[in-house]
Amino acid sequence: MLWLFRFFSRWPLPVLHALGAGLGWLVWWLSARYRAQFRANVAQAGLPFEAARPAIAETGRFVGELPKLWMRPRSQSCLGNVRLEGQAHADKAFAQGKGVIFFGPHCGSFELGPQALAELYGPITAIYRPARKAWLARLESLARDRHNLTVVPASLSGIRLMHKTLKANQAVAMLTDQVPPEGWGVWAPFFGRPAYTMTLAARLALQTGAVLLPVSCERLPRGRGYFLKIWPAVSCLDVVEKGEKPDMLQAVTRINHAIEAIVLSQPGQYLWGYARYKTPRKDAA
Repeated sequence: MLWLFRFFSRWPLPVLHALGAGLGWLVWWLSARYRAQFRANVAQAGLPFEAARPAIAETGRFVGELPKLWMRPRSQSCLGNVRLEGQAHADKAFAQGKGVIFFGPHCGSFELGPQALAELYGPITAIYRPARKAWLARLESLARDRHNLTVVPASLSGIRLMHKTLKANQAVAMLTDQVPPEGWGVWAPFFGRPAYTMTLAARLALQTGAVLLPVSCERLPRGRGYFLKIWPAVSCLDVVEKGEKPDMLQAVTRINHAIEAIVLSQPGQYLWGYARYKTPRKDAA
């Protein structure tokens, strides 16, 4: 598999995206369960199917671009075909001296986002859940660890490192729309329906004073590159009453609202086929 990834990494991005689009539609027609999940999530968001229809091909384009993103030489910048917006929000956040928590959804090129942010604001520590297949987990670890970008598993040791990173006024990154294991989240509204949502981003912000910054990385048409946008900060520090525990549900709901805004801004690139409202799996605390 590593050889295949290296082989395809030499192909032009427009070609990889074209092949990926075909793969996305193939999966769509082969899996009735995927189609049903996709349509149900789109309807829950209150969107017409046509608004989200491009996400069928875009999901495949995400897979198609992985060899290019993961096998890129470490000495080569990824910013050459990335258009930027909202850097003032990040500059203001770092000026506060408490660290920054970049977060976003599984929308657009969420693999490129951390790489680009690491070049702009590194060092950055990103948390992820390792793949269950051993070969893919090894490939993920090899490809995602880059200069100024450290990836850590979702574990207590990883969370300790994120605390240390924020205290040094550096940044961490995470995808907050993934269903966490049982005990790592709360049921919070997402497009009007309770979804089990991770509390990690909110807890880190409340414990360290770090600024929560939503980020999106939109894939541009015909392989012309990407549009990285840093959105205005989300505040959750006011959910703490003097002498009381923080209202975690309220804090997480604000993060979900920011995720919803990103998804609605580019519904054609969200992973609508993901079982966002599923019951969390049991895992070691």
